[in-house]
Amino acid sequence: MAKVIKKPKSPATPAPASSAGKVPKKGGVKVAEESGSRNAPIINIGIDRQDRAAIAEGLSRVLADTYTLYLTTHNFHWNVTGPHFNSLHAMFMTQYTELWGSTDVLAERIRALGHYAPGSYAEFSKIATVPDVPQTPPKAMEMVRILVKGHETVSRIAREFIPVAEEAGDDPTADMLTARCTVHDQTAWMLRSLLEE
Repeated sequence: MAKVIKKPKSPATPAPASSAGKVPKKGGVKVAEESGSRNAPIINIGIDRQDRAAIAEGLSRVLADTYTLYLTTHNFHWNVTGPHFNSLHAMFMTQYTELWGSTDVLAERIRALGHYAPGSYAEFSKIATVPDVPQTPPKAMEMVRILVKGHETVSRIAREFIPVAEEAGDDPTADMLTARCTVHDQTAWMLRSLLEE
C-alpha cells in the first residue's frame, strides 16, 4: 500500500509583512479601532491585517494633526489684525479650506483600511503633535510663525508613516502622504517668506 504524504496546510493568515508592528508611537495611545461586522466579508485588499492597523494608526495621527492645524488656521483667519489684515485674512482662508478638505481624504482612507477614523476633540488631543490654538490671539506675524511650525510638524509626522505604507505595499496611502508633505512643505515655505526681511 502506497504511503500518502499530506501537504502541510497553508496558514489561514499570511505571515505579517516586515512592517507589521513597526509603528512610530506617541505615548502608547491605541487609535484606529477596527471596524466591521459578521455580515460583511473580511477585507481582502492585499494588505495584511496588522499592516492595515499600523497604517490606520499613522493616518489617525496625521488626521489629528491636520485637524488641529485646520482649527488654528481658521481661528487666525477670524482673529488676525494689523496692517497685513487683508492679505493674511485671505491667505489663512485659502489654507484652512485646503486643510479642511484633506481631513476628509485622510479619514476616508482610514475607513477603507477597515478602521474607524477618530473624530472627537478628546481623541485628537491624545494623539496630536501640533499644539492647540493659543487662547489669546497672538500678533499677526506670531500667527504666521505658529503656522510655519504647524505645517512642518504635520509634514514630519506624515513622512514617518510613508515607509510603513510602502513596506506593506499600500501605494495609495504612501502616495497620499507624499502629496500631503508637498502641500505642507510649500505652505510652510510661503508663510516663512513673510517673516524674512
